[in-house]
Amino acid sequence: MNNKVPVSVVVLTKNEETCIAECLDSLAWVDEIILVDDLSHDHTVEIASKYTDKIFSRRMDIEGKHRNWAYALARNDWVLSLDADEQVTPELSREIAQAIKSAQFVAHSIPLRNFIGNYWVRYGGWYPAAKVRLFRKDKFRYEEAEVHPRVFIEGGCGHLKSDIIHKGYPDLEHFLASINRQSTLEAKKWLNSHRRMSIGKIVWRSVDRFFRRYLRKKGYKDGLYGFIIAYFDSFYQILSYAKYREMLRSGK
Repeated sequence: MNNKVPVSVVVLTKNEETCIAECLDSLAWVDEIILVDDLSHDHTVEIASKYTDKIFSRRMDIEGKHRNWAYALARNDWVLSLDADEQVTPELSREIAQAIKSAQFVAHSIPLRNFIGNYWVRYGGWYPAAKVRLFRKDKFRYEEAEVHPRVFIEGGCGHLKSDIIHKGYPDLEHFLASINRQSTLEAKKWLNSHRRMSIGKIVWRSVDRFFRRYLRKKGYKDGLYGFIIAYFDSFYQILSYAKYREMLRSGK
């Protein structure tokens, strides 16, 4: 008798050999696992093949477009979207099963328990930091944008209480590399959408981001990590603007 929950878990990967096994180990309870790999050159696909035979290769172009393509592969009505550095807790798996059974909402947000190294960041807006990750595939889609795409839901959205464990940054080096990468995509987004950005607007955003993270959202309670997160959230705005200006001058 098959007691698995009728949900398709879609995992996006790119050179994730250090974390993909932990992610897939947490999914023994699901009916289907789909892995969409962005041309990894490590052992990601080899490791994943021990858990699922539904592995697809596709270069990541535009994030929202890439995710929509991946979700369309699911055979179940319900999709759980995970990144390779995330894990589902047993408590969350039971809550997901109940949410699908009740079908009260067409989508659900799930809290993310975010880590830098072994440190769980509890303040500064990093927890619960809930995101819509469980949804009916026919009622949900992403904006086809390269960075921070918006979600569009046709129906009501519920909110689950149990966490996704997100070990996105093994150390501060990876955290800073992510800021560098995301700021490039942010600058491209401003350029492609013909958004007019000024130094005055960026300075205001930068100052506002720091104080909002560090004081209003109590980032100071996370000690040094809280300060670093607030500082680089502020710096992200300046770095994005610098890259935006560089792209304007070069005509890229």
